[in-house]
Amino acid sequence: MKYYLVGYMYCGKTTFGRKLAAEKGMDYIDLDHAFEERYHYTVPRFFATFGEAAFRKLETQMLHSTEFLDNVVIATGGGTPCHSGNMDFILENGTAIYLQMTVDGLVERALRSRNPRPAMLGLSPEAMRTKIEGQLKERETFYLRAPIVLDGSDPVF
Repeated sequence: MKYYLVGYMYCGKTTFGRKLAAEKGMDYIDLDHAFEERYHYTVPRFFATFGEAAFRKLETQMLHSTEFLDNVVIATGGGTPCHSGNMDFILENGTAIYLQMTVDGLVERALRSRNPRPAMLGLSPEAMRTKIEGQLKERETFYLRAPIVLDGSDPVF
């Protein structure tokens, strides 16, 4: 069994993924952390240095490296399912779970985060809301292809 967690940043993929893996006796992989370990760059630093296209190419390779894994929960990056046919790959190779949250819930989590994401640094709450709302509207088409949709504010497994 293999679960791929998809959803916008701050929806709880890491927290839920760790709990789900522990509950099911499965391994846990966070693709962003795996990327950082493999390439010795934080995702934001890699983005700033090499650009989004280079990041998305390597991110897709990281995702595809999970093809033959089993008994694992994999938390994807927020944009992972939205590029390079990655959602098709996810659906063909495991069970996708979308942790869905409202824009208000995501903004609230972003504002109280102790580790703010670079994409949100320096944004006013209003600008953050606008950014999240726009990106979520674009990405949810991909996220909603997941056969399982859970409330990210209180996911139950």
